Amino acid sequence: MNFTSGADVPELLSLENIRGQLIRLEDTIIFLLIERAQFAFNHKIYEAGAFKDEIGFEGSWLEWFLFETESFHAKARRFTSPDEHPFTPLDRLPKPIIKPLSFPSLLYQPAASHPSVNVNSRILKFYVEHIVPGITGVGNGSAKGKSKEVGKDQDDGNYGSAATRDVEVLQALSRRIHFGMFVSESKFLSAPHDFIPHILSNPPNEDALAGLITKPEVEAKLLVRLANKARVYGCEMDADGRVVEVPDEEMGSRGKIDLKAVVGMYRDWVIPLTKDVEVDYLIHRLDGVPQTQIDEWMKGAKA
Repeated sequence: MNFTSGADVPELLSLENIRGQLIRLEDTIIFLLIERAQFAFNHKIYEAGAFKDEIGFEGSWLEWFLFETESFHAKARRFTSPDEHPFTPLDRLPKPIIKPLSFPSLLYQPAASHPSVNVNSRILKFYVEHIVPGITGVGNGSAKGKSKEVGKDQDDGNYGSAATRDVEVLQALSRRIHFGMFVSESKFLSAPHDFIPHILSNPPNEDALAGLITKPEVEAKLLVRLANKARVYGCEMDADGRVVEVPDEEMGSRGKIDLKAVVGMYRDWVIPLTKDVEVDYLIHRLDGVPQTQIDEWMKGAKA
């Protein structure tokens, strides 16, 4: 989302605008997954300490790649944007070397004691343990609980190339999932009186909040659209542009990407985790908000 384009807050927070951003991110994520799928699983790059002698880093090769990449991006002020969330803790990253841009206030910032929602550790875990095996032909790409030990012998030595693609996929997934906060803010502002009683209940009614932001019919259409995109983008073509290899009707793995891995990733991980982000954001939406403002919002219920 271009926050400096001159668009006003209502336009930026409109569900139509947010939906357009999410659909564009679908394309980005599918293409990046296709790029990662051309390399082997390369289990070694996800093992903590496997390259300690070479890089002097206790974590995995991928975690080191993330740290080095995000350190550079932090200097270029990437993480001052409200839709960017680093995998590396902010206090370990350098400060921007250029003056940060001025962004409109789109998301509510709760008390400093409650940090901004960040589920990147969970994204990294499901990506390494489930998504990479699925798109590289090691696992089935969607079943939860798949052993991370599977396919340890699938190694082509392209550690740098594979990790570069991993970082790109992870950053796109993070941006997509954390976009749930914009969805929550947009829906909250459209009818705050619907959300306030569930936020203020003790404990907050998470199921009711999830129900207010969940549209099963929209999620169903998303999965169909995603499968169709992956089917088209994953086709092989000859020199004349004719399709020579098309994934089968059972969503098999022919072509450049396994359709089951892509759809399963969204169904089992991206959608549920986005919902967690949305609910967590709403739970703290009233932190520090004056009672007079809450009372004003609740007048909408009487109206």
